Amino acid sequence: MQVDLIIQAKWFIPIVPRGQVLEDQAIIIKNKKIHDLCSIHDSESLFQAKQVIKLPDHAVIPGLVNAHGHSPMALLRGVADDIPLKEWLEEKIWPLEERLVERAFVYEGASLAIAEMITSGTTCFADMYFFPDEVAKAALNARIRVQLASPVLDFPTCWAQDADEYILKATQLHDHYRDNELVTTAFGPHSPYTVSDKPLCKVATLAEELDVPIHMHVHETFEEIEEALKTEGRRPLGRLKDLGLISPRLNCVHATQLLAEEIKILSHHGANVIHCPESNMKLASGFCPVPALIEQSVNVGLGTDGGASNNDLDMFSELRSAALLAKAASENASNIPAHQALEMATINGAKALGLDNIIGSLEIGKRADITAIALDSLNSIPVNNPVSTLVYAVNASQVSHVWCAGQSLLTEGKLVTLDETKIKRSALDWGQKVAEN
Repeated sequence: MQVDLIIQAKWFIPIVPRGQVLEDQAIIIKNKKIHDLCSIHDSESLFQAKQVIKLPDHAVIPGLVNAHGHSPMALLRGVADDIPLKEWLEEKIWPLEERLVERAFVYEGASLAIAEMITSGTTCFADMYFFPDEVAKAALNARIRVQLASPVLDFPTCWAQDADEYILKATQLHDHYRDNELVTTAFGPHSPYTVSDKPLCKVATLAEELDVPIHMHVHETFEEIEEALKTEGRRPLGRLKDLGLISPRLNCVHATQLLAEEIKILSHHGANVIHCPESNMKLASGFCPVPALIEQSVNVGLGTDGGASNNDLDMFSELRSAALLAKAASENASNIPAHQALEMATINGAKALGLDNIIGSLEIGKRADITAIALDSLNSIPVNNPVSTLVYAVNASQVSHVWCAGQSLLTEGKLVTLDETKIKRSALDWGQKVAEN
């Protein structure tokens, strides 16, 4: 049979079924999808490919899913470090964004972030930022998969004047990209404290009608909870429950402040949590109770957050932090074993984005979103357990190949669809503008 691509590798970690590691196998790509997984011998005897890639020292996994971020904020790296979230946001980030953010900032910032994500193994990312159509253009130029969580706020910004306009633009964006292979959409109400009841109810109704997720910062800090109790007499999740927003569509980003009964509510309604451990640690926002969420069967995906609060978009670093933080915070070394951390960065993120039917695992019929990592570096040999090595030892620089929908985005560590020199030059120019502001 004629196929497009055969990838032969030492190890394949398909994610589904859980815990499986395949050795000396091949994955067959045809028409942008995974056509077969078989032995290297069968791949050579049963298929004829336009291209054969041999990776004898590599592990091959599904492309990583960065389930929460603000990609253009890569241009704001390092401008507001070592301060808590409220001060970071209100005194540093929002004023800078008011002076700097326009279409070119968003497109070029997203391009920088996308280049970083591809080189560190990410093939799909969820993004919440102004001018999401520019993020879409950057993603399509790179040929990476993106879910645009169009922001919704009560107050005016460069993107819209009021909640109704934000919501209108979100629905228009959905209509424009409804049949796009790589771009999907979601509603992105920023947080309970920046969006009032009426637009939240409207978002809940439209999300159901359009069959899209709702992506929202929820219970990010203790101060957020305290303020809600003072002004409304109830915690934000209680308000969201009363408004009908808690459902399998809801992605609660951060969720560092959860009571046991709130975890049960999330579980009962099938909501998702997006864990951003490094951003939460850096802003001292608190610890997401990931082991308790998983124990209650809440789906937990993984995100980096934006480049101004992390300050990188390295999902390998993020999944290692998730595994280690869960153990330290719970004082239980068995919490979040390596395979579970890898699931959070792949199939769980895909599920939160409503894309687990097409990505997140190496299964026949799914899109060929694939990442290969060289495991022959000094820091990762000997490979006694490839899953453990990926989570606890690998550096992002060991990512050698990335494919999205069967198209090569990274080959031998070099970007294929993007001009790295041009992106670096643009980022340095924006760095000067940031310094001037």
